[in-house]
Order: sequence, then structure tokens, then C-alpha cells
Amino acid sequence: MTQRERQWQPVLFGGNVSPPVGAYSPAVKAGGFVFVSGQVPRDPVSGELVGDDVESQTRQVIRNIERALESAGASLSDVVSMVVYLADVDDWGRFNTIYKELMSPPYPTRTAIGANLRGITIEISAVAYVGTAS
Repeated sequence: MTQRERQWQPVLFGGNVSPPVGAYSPAVKAGGFVFVSGQVPRDPVSGELVGDDVESQTRQVIRNIERALESAGASLSDVVSMVVYLADVDDWGRFNTIYKELMSPPYPTRTAIGANLRGITIEISAVAYVGTAS
């Protein structure tokens, strides 16, 4: 198979943000879209887990998504879709309350899935639309 030049670029984070441990890009820009990999409730500089409940962890995860989007020239208001992974599906109502505080209508599409998250309560991935590529 012939490898061709990729039509997307990884988003580079500034500052002291550590690179991911796994083989993935935390965010990429492709055409007019920004794809943000699943974000977890860790401080991006220290790597420390933030909070021990779904409310505080949701706040940190959305801050991490916001940081990734800003690095790509986007914002939370550009998000068109999110996938939410909850360790406990019974946390959905508590998560949704914080989500509505941090996101504004019209809300993006969203899917919520129960998942084994190994010690955290929530992970969220996002897709944002920033317009046609120049």
C-alpha cells in the first residue's frame, strides 16, 4: 500500500503540557473540523487526577477539551458532537447538570455510554467545526 501525505495535522499544545503516553494525537485538525481525543480529569501540567466525584471530574474534562480546542483556534461553542463515557451510568443526571452549566444552547449532539474507566468517573471526546479550511 502506498502511503500518501496526510490531509490532517496534529494540534500542538503550548506550555508545559506533557505529550500523551499512548500512540495517539490529543487533537487533530482536518479540513474545517477539530477532533479531540477522549479527555480525562487530569491536570494537563502535573498529570494529577482532579476531583473524586463526577461533578468535579466533568469540570476538569471540559476544561481539558476547551484547552485542546483553543490550541486549534476553536472554542466550546464550536463543538458539534461529544461522546461521553461514564463509569457509572447512574451519574448521568449529575454529569448533565454540570454539562448544562459549561455548555450553551443549542447543545451539540451527544452520546453517553457506560464504560470501565479504571479509576475515573468520566471521559469525553469532542468534534468541533471551525469552517472551511483555508
